[in-house]
Amino acid sequence: MEIARIENPYRGEEARLHDFEDLHIAQPVEARRAQASRCMNCGVPFCQSDFGCPLNNLIPEWNDLLYRGREREALERLLQTAPFPEFTGRVCPALCEKACNLESDALTNRDNELYLIETGFEKGWIHPRIPAVRTGRRVAVVGSGPSGLAAADLLNRLGNEVTVIERADRPGGLLMYGIPNMKLPKCVVERRIRLMEAEGVRFLTNAEADPGIRGDYDAVLLCGGAKKPRALNVENDGANDVRFAVDYLTAATRAVLSGNAPSISAKGKAVIVVGGGDTGNDCVGTALRQGCKSVVQLEMMPAPPVDRLPGNPWPEWPRTLRTDYGQLEAIHRQGADPRVYETTVKRILPGAVETVKLKGFSPIPGTEQTLPCELMLIAAGFVGCETATAERFGVTLSPRGVMMPADGSHHLRDNLFSAGDMRTGQSLVVRALADGRAAATEVHEWLKGGSI
Repeated sequence: MEIARIENPYRGEEARLHDFEDLHIAQPVEARRAQASRCMNCGVPFCQSDFGCPLNNLIPEWNDLLYRGREREALERLLQTAPFPEFTGRVCPALCEKACNLESDALTNRDNELYLIETGFEKGWIHPRIPAVRTGRRVAVVGSGPSGLAAADLLNRLGNEVTVIERADRPGGLLMYGIPNMKLPKCVVERRIRLMEAEGVRFLTNAEADPGIRGDYDAVLLCGGAKKPRALNVENDGANDVRFAVDYLTAATRAVLSGNAPSISAKGKAVIVVGGGDTGNDCVGTALRQGCKSVVQLEMMPAPPVDRLPGNPWPEWPRTLRTDYGQLEAIHRQGADPRVYETTVKRILPGAVETVKLKGFSPIPGTEQTLPCELMLIAAGFVGCETATAERFGVTLSPRGVMMPADGSHHLRDNLFSAGDMRTGQSLVVRALADGRAAATEVHEWLKGGSI
């Protein structure tokens, strides 16, 4: 079975403004080889350190192979440590590039890995990798987000029989419904799911995991994510025109997949997005594509500096100003950056919102301002995993609201394990992938010996 490169069937006219989907893989091979050559003989590979990629990708090695024109070998080397380059090549913030000792002049690792995996699909180099020997052990992975897919992938490669249980109608979790289609095309997620099915992984959708599955499987790995959103706790925050970002983005993706109108739409509305992170940026971009009247993004923190400050040296992640695709599109549409810093919501009014400026997170009296608001999207982060899941499986959550055992492992008790954001709290896709793989290794070792 060959898994061919596919076109995105979900790209309509609404998605064409600043649609960067194919730009990552459009550069000619000669340009990629020139980029790759700059990473050779770099000394200490910080891209493999704690400052860089948590997947411990062997970046200098596969970049060297790419530079030498040995693309298939480069892809094979990449796949030794990177389970889903087609995901990280699109949504990873490229920790390895920022930790490279070339600093701001670093190699484009993320673009290169996306180029390699898409070239592999296009040229028919990607085939199902079916284990030659099965262990006879059965593992249930609850949740099919980044950590769940990564864990299922590795557990299957190690010879276990893996079933992924997903409550939604499609596998993928955050990758399917939490990240907009223009950022991560859903056909890309579906392509990987089909490949995993061909390799022997079974997916059960529209299914809620019951604690009884612990008796049906040799091990159960909980990968349900950190889906409990942080509320504003201000007057009228339960109004119908106030929605959590995760619900809004899910509705938007469902509409794109079905071709129907979204159940929550920004069309023709004055939109306020509360939160300045990646999710807030995705809300800005989605609202613009839906045809909003205007969009403003509120951020409690001060505006970051343009360049690194002395207290933020390389190879730390640079805490500098980033203008992502959502803000770029808002600037293009509205003529100004949508972000308003050191500002928060004081109260919600009918068709409007009253904001107030902050100093050190404290409101400044007399700085109140009323802005039109017909749809407010709360993208203020998450406070842990859903308590219902913990209660069903009899797990006591940590003070941070996650399933993190006291010893820092993935083993909760008996044959029950946890991984990803459900264990660590809200983080990056690449970190969830790494934690899923680490959990899979721990589960496999436990299955071999019955203990850790």
